[in-house]
Amino acid sequence: MDFSSFLTSLGTSFVIFVVLMILFALLSSRPGNNVVYYPNRIIKGLEPLQGDHKTRNPFSWIKEAISSSERDVINVSGVDTAVYFVFLSTVLEILVSSGVILLPVLLPVSITASGGKTKTTSKGTFNELDKLSMGNITARSSRLWAFFIACYWVSLVTLFLLWKAYKHVSLLRAEALKSPDVKPEQFAIVVRDIPAIPQGLTRKEQVDTYFKAIYPEAFYRSMIVTDNKEVNKIWDELEGYKKKLARADAVYAGSKTTAKPEGTRPTNKTGFLGLIGKKVDSIEYYNEKINETVTKLESEQKTTLREKQQNAAVVFFTSRVVAASAAQSLHAQMVDTWSVFDAPEPCQLIWPNLKIKYFQRELRQYLVYFIVALTIFFYIIPITFVSAFTTLDNLVKLLPFIKPVVNIKVLRTVLEAYLPQLALIIFLALLPKLLLFLSKLEGIPTESHAIRAASGKYFYFSVLNVFIGVTIGGTLFTAFKKIEKNPNQLVPLLAASLPGNATFFLTYVALKFFVGYGLELSRIVPFIIYHLKRKYLCKTEAELKEAWAPGDLGYGTRVPGDMLILTIVLCYSVITPLIIPFGALYFGLGWLVLRNQALKVYVPSYESNGRMWPHIFNRILASLILYQITMVGYFGVQEFYYAPFLIPLPLLSLVFGFVCAKKFYPAFEHPALEVAAHGHKEVPNMESIFRSFIPPSLSSEKIDDDQFEDALSQVSRSTSFV
Repeated sequence: MDFSSFLTSLGTSFVIFVVLMILFALLSSRPGNNVVYYPNRIIKGLEPLQGDHKTRNPFSWIKEAISSSERDVINVSGVDTAVYFVFLSTVLEILVSSGVILLPVLLPVSITASGGKTKTTSKGTFNELDKLSMGNITARSSRLWAFFIACYWVSLVTLFLLWKAYKHVSLLRAEALKSPDVKPEQFAIVVRDIPAIPQGLTRKEQVDTYFKAIYPEAFYRSMIVTDNKEVNKIWDELEGYKKKLARADAVYAGSKTTAKPEGTRPTNKTGFLGLIGKKVDSIEYYNEKINETVTKLESEQKTTLREKQQNAAVVFFTSRVVAASAAQSLHAQMVDTWSVFDAPEPCQLIWPNLKIKYFQRELRQYLVYFIVALTIFFYIIPITFVSAFTTLDNLVKLLPFIKPVVNIKVLRTVLEAYLPQLALIIFLALLPKLLLFLSKLEGIPTESHAIRAASGKYFYFSVLNVFIGVTIGGTLFTAFKKIEKNPNQLVPLLAASLPGNATFFLTYVALKFFVGYGLELSRIVPFIIYHLKRKYLCKTEAELKEAWAPGDLGYGTRVPGDMLILTIVLCYSVITPLIIPFGALYFGLGWLVLRNQALKVYVPSYESNGRMWPHIFNRILASLILYQITMVGYFGVQEFYYAPFLIPLPLLSLVFGFVCAKKFYPAFEHPALEVAAHGHKEVPNMESIFRSFIPPSLSSEKIDDDQFEDALSQVSRSTSFV
């Protein structure tokens, strides 16, 4: 990539960002678009804007985002969102603290070097950047000491700020768990691997007797997990008919005019997708279907509760201290019986995974790890080819017939600026759903845990396939003949290729923060989808609300994406310090834009009280260690005699991670009893807590304790407490 292509990429990305900012200012100021730009505030019953639409400054959102406190974020979007901003601000602090030393020290050292044995940062075409990088330093030069010391500076700053962040997040989590508000999940545990039912007892009696004996004062009730596959299917069918009936009623009401007050009753065909079959009156037809399905649902509910019980249960206690204690206690001598964990929010439970037995879960986990490893290995092949072939010089070698097109200067500049980065982003966009599916296949019992697991897999995909894959791909393709003649040159060539890919990653980071955050803020895609649905598809208020439902921040893809940028910036921070301002802009702009989105747009789908932080911390530490190992290797290539003195850095990072895991992690794995012991502002309604865990498909006004005595606890039906 030459200098003009780099400037084109940077300039056009910035122009796109400015255009998207202007669109945001214009569109968000129109009251008709409030549901797109302020859904969080609307759902909470707040005014979308502070001030009048007409007099509002288009940059007011910046002031509001900056002036918002951590408490504001927690009140609006929860602790998980606040912890995500701790991550963004910590990384920003790391980059700024590193940059204020590295930029004024390393850039002059590089630019004034003679550049004798140069490892060019752009394969000989980008001389301006070559002079600003470590590639301009002659091997064995005394100037390498500046870069050597910089490695220590970046590492120590990162470790210090990570310790500070871990301590802060621990306090946030403790404060959230001390809340006087009654949260159902704090009074329950989930039990798996229940052994075979003893003769003469029901599953319900078995569970109740077991926990009543261990916790005679605090045990309240248990709920046996059932196989809800069939009842869920009927429930979804019923909900579908209800939506169609509401739509038909809305269409009928809309057809009533002054000229035709009786209106026109809607009709539909009963066959495939309403395209074939008998034509019927929609309102009558859906009413009949609802009545039929309700009867069918009630019958299936009885069958499910009595005959489809699994070897898992949710157990409730009248004290959250006892519940917290029970969740972290060993209840049976054998690890594969009566295993327990903290109950999550009811909406988070992945019910089908609760019945999977202990050794099956272990086997599934190793099998999924193997599949992921294979997928990473095979996925690196297309990524490597994309990174190699999407450079124009390599494309021309592969496809000579495109040479006349590539020779057009303007087109060549644009293609060089965007083609490799866009190809990479598109490839990565295909992964998240596959990884979430694989994580659930492991037998993970909660949504938040599955998202954390998918996020971890996505992080390793990103690092191995993007950072390493791009580096290897570009090097192998351009130097294949050299490696073929002398295989021993592979390692030095790969190490020397690190600076050679700096420009690719500079433009990749710029594209991510300018275009990515521009699209995030402007919400052009949700804006277009909402207005198309409102005009052509939505007939009822429920359909309209579904059309503008904002979703959540999407930690499963957002966190690994941020981690990839952090990994790239850390690994190049000393080699090419110019990347640090780009990384700081990415995380600084991300903090600002996402602060606005968290306060006004996104609605959390779950709350884990910061349980994501240890996952984030471990990945930051992994990125730091990768950076340190990279620098050890690169100093070796530069024939710097004191390179072995960098080896203590990764060892220090590992020890640091071990200490943090021992000091902080246990309070994230289970709530501390001193935290759970804080009182409530009101007496918990245990029946309400119990019923909050009943799946919607099993909820019914007609279901009562007498009908389903085998599915509800008999031990504590008359229990009360103060």
